[in-house]
Amino acid sequence: MSNLQLSRAATAAAQAPPEGPIKIHGPEAFEAMRRAGQLAAQALDMLVPWVKPGVSTQRLDDLVLEFALDHKATPAPLHYRGFPRAICTSINHVVCHGIPSSKPMREGDMLNIDVTLIVEGWHGDTSRMYAVGQLNRRAERLIDVTYEALMRGIAAVKPGHTVGHIGAAIQTYAESERCSVVRDFCGHGLGRVFHDRPNILHYGMDGEGPELKAGMLFTIEPMINLGKDTVKVLADGWTAVTRDRELSAQFEHTVGVTATGCEIFTTSPGGFHKPPYTIA
Repeated sequence: MSNLQLSRAATAAAQAPPEGPIKIHGPEAFEAMRRAGQLAAQALDMLVPWVKPGVSTQRLDDLVLEFALDHKATPAPLHYRGFPRAICTSINHVVCHGIPSSKPMREGDMLNIDVTLIVEGWHGDTSRMYAVGQLNRRAERLIDVTYEALMRGIAAVKPGHTVGHIGAAIQTYAESERCSVVRDFCGHGLGRVFHDRPNILHYGMDGEGPELKAGMLFTIEPMINLGKDTVKVLADGWTAVTRDRELSAQFEHTVGVTATGCEIFTTSPGGFHKPPYTIA
């Protein structure tokens, strides 16, 4: 679940990270984050057969809540600053923070599901795109570009680089594919805290921002649009949509900086990295 850049548009949907130094974590924290991240990824895997025409996003929310309780975990979004559901479900031109509802999904919809589970006090935060039936080629291409942008951002994570290296890798690739990077939202530090320092911008230049150091924990979660990068937040105070109503996609992983690069905590156990997902 992304943190809003308050320099752009402050809403009730986000919270600025606390002031102070960026936390550096040790091996015990990394082990805890593996457990939290894997459980969140398992929840997304569990939803694969349920994402189909006629199923409501409220049903998906119910399934994740049940899954969390069965595994002695807590969905972090539920009641977080007033958010009413356990997960975020963002369809088509919804950029992020979509609220699950009873409305059934339709053939050809593209859907982002964002899950954050608290396991023994640690947050595993991840999101993934899903196809509702058969997508058109524009939607398929946007999903492919967004996933590749995320992985290029992750590849830029290593000690000595900066947050700007991550943003530059994402922005350069996305714009080369004639897509735009949403600037109103960003990744964030996390661990025992849901939203912490540093902010991870998905655009920028090499060398900008805080230096990356082994032991840092944060999300990378680019939102990529087919049209312009401008968004607006609806009257519910949460749902962010593209102003031009063009499609938007997002993928998110939680990572930890290691001595030589980074570790992804939220890799899909079932191999469901990006659609189309084939169930054996």
